[in-house]
Amino acid sequence: MKKQNVSDTVIRRLPRYYRYLDDLHVKGIVRISSSTLGEKMGITASQIRQDLSCFGEFGQQGYGYNVDELRTEIGHILGVDNQHRLIILGVGNLGHALMQNFRFRDAGFLLEAAFDIDPRLIGTEVAGVPILDYARLEEFIPVHRPDVAVLTVSQAVAQSTADHLIELGIRGFWNFTNVELSTSVENVRFEDVHFADSLLTLSYRITER
Repeated sequence: MKKQNVSDTVIRRLPRYYRYLDDLHVKGIVRISSSTLGEKMGITASQIRQDLSCFGEFGQQGYGYNVDELRTEIGHILGVDNQHRLIILGVGNLGHALMQNFRFRDAGFLLEAAFDIDPRLIGTEVAGVPILDYARLEEFIPVHRPDVAVLTVSQAVAQSTADHLIELGIRGFWNFTNVELSTSVENVRFEDVHFADSLLTLSYRITER
């Protein structure tokens, strides 16, 4: 049974567990101990056990974890089996690259459409996904009821675009605009992706090596 008030730090480790377990599953590995999994991930076995205890009892003493069962359980916790509906706003270089290369289905998302204002893009498709006119959002969202919007629009219109989508009922945002978005509307969640943060972290590590 899932416990309440799980820390953000634990939540952010769950996708790593899922990714490593998925890789082990593909390789045909049936079981793994917390110590071996910890060695692969660079964290301690006790941290793994502590993290997983936030969601229930997993594994058996002397046996370890069944890879497929633990992968399935963590996937369920993360909502991978929910098939959330998703749209993309902005089909520039980054938006196009995500549509072409990112495997949304593997993360439990169904990419239904993308939107842009460029007449050269409207009416075309990328990887079988239609690019629609931004002006059609107000008719599209009530019918298809997407859960999440991926924002790859320019910084200048990031907040106004988010505000418009929130008014239309969107409650989840995967935000690549490099702008910290905010809202007073309850139950809206932003997941901000800052490429520069990751690169600067690498800069620190190679500087201090």
